[in-house]
Amino acid sequence: MIRLRCRSLCLLLFLLLPAWSALAAVPDFVELAASLKPSVVNISTSRQVRFRRPMQPGFRTPQDDLFSQFFERFFQGMPEEMRRQRSLGSGFIISADGYILTNDHVVDGADEIQVRLVDGRSFTGTVKGLDPKLDLALIKIDVGGEKLPVARLGSSDGLRVGEWVMAIGNPFGLEQTVTVGIVSAKGRVIGAGPYDDFIQTDASINPGNSGGPLFNLRGEVVGINTAIVAGGQGIGFAIPVDAAKVVLPQLRETGRVVRGWIGVGVQEVTEELARSFGLQEARGALVTDVVADSPAAKAGLQRGDVILAVNGKPLQRLDDLPRQIAALPVGQNARLSVFRDGRARNLSVTIGSQQEEGEARRSTGPSQMLGLTVGDISPEAVRLYRLTAERGALVTAVEPQGPAAGKLQPGDVVLEIDGRTIANAEAMRTAVAQAKPKQVLRVLAQRREQMFYTTLTVP
Repeated sequence: MIRLRCRSLCLLLFLLLPAWSALAAVPDFVELAASLKPSVVNISTSRQVRFRRPMQPGFRTPQDDLFSQFFERFFQGMPEEMRRQRSLGSGFIISADGYILTNDHVVDGADEIQVRLVDGRSFTGTVKGLDPKLDLALIKIDVGGEKLPVARLGSSDGLRVGEWVMAIGNPFGLEQTVTVGIVSAKGRVIGAGPYDDFIQTDASINPGNSGGPLFNLRGEVVGINTAIVAGGQGIGFAIPVDAAKVVLPQLRETGRVVRGWIGVGVQEVTEELARSFGLQEARGALVTDVVADSPAAKAGLQRGDVILAVNGKPLQRLDDLPRQIAALPVGQNARLSVFRDGRARNLSVTIGSQQEEGEARRSTGPSQMLGLTVGDISPEAVRLYRLTAERGALVTAVEPQGPAAGKLQPGDVVLEIDGRTIANAEAMRTAVAQAKPKQVLRVLAQRREQMFYTTLTVP
């Protein structure tokens, strides 16, 4: 009888052991969340948006095209209506004096930014730097010398698939929401921009989480939550923190990011193309075009070259090339491993600035009154900023401490100043020069496809 009971007990322990082992492997998220939440903030923004007529975007369809045209003629000439559009996001404190990192799309176009801390206090935020290509924004709040809790920046390079991660943010405005999951994949390319290299996670991420941190179990930020798959569950994406760490010094010092550029057009190397060039495997970036007088042209790169490595670091796929080149300092010499005519060779290229590719050719200097650099709209600028405006003054730089900081950003097109049409950069410079000290200028600008009003005060 005793032997039978012992055998039953052993069997029970054998069945329960896997469950106990799994339970023991689950981290203590309670203490982790309590220690990390003070460094996460809620960001609410608002902006003025004008509506030309009371019809929803996308109203026209092929079936009612004639009906839509009738309404366009009917409402033509009606006064425009201004509405205040509000949105929510997240962010996290990266320095004790009030610098906060979030997404560019969280503060994009905002004329008011409110930052709410975990203790309920609210501060006005000011944009200090923007990087639309990586979807990052650096904002600042004035805490009067107080030391704020800071989120420690870790490393995303060593992050492994299957590793536990924790997201903290404000989904749907529900402040300080904590979700956990694992790293589902790394190096995801989702078509968000030229430097796609996202961390995929199944930690629940929803609208409002944008700009919030993704922590590892050591309490370090390894990613910035950015995107979700519409209609999907357990599929969220975060910017690797290592990519953010590269551009943070520039955002803080100059308010913008200057990336490396060599001036080539490239495409993926397929299995068929690899065989045709005599490559043993399909990898690298196939050069399809070389910009005249570019660093690549001066280095001797040719159409049909296959770039295999940059400074000895192999290119496993096409997307590796723009990321590696962009991360290199302007003016530095880089060694390119190139496959040409059946053999590998090394070329030395001096890294240029992306501004050489896209900055307006006839740009004015920074306005002494408004802290803006503006230029005329060029084909290069249309391609770089994806402009839809055909006329106006293109903003190419904004001084972080100037009157336009937080109101205009590179890529905006100024269309009017105080109702006066601005056809080009010279027209804007003339209009600003005629303004009086302390005068408040009403500015109509266009950002991507959205027009908005803002005001700039002449010092």
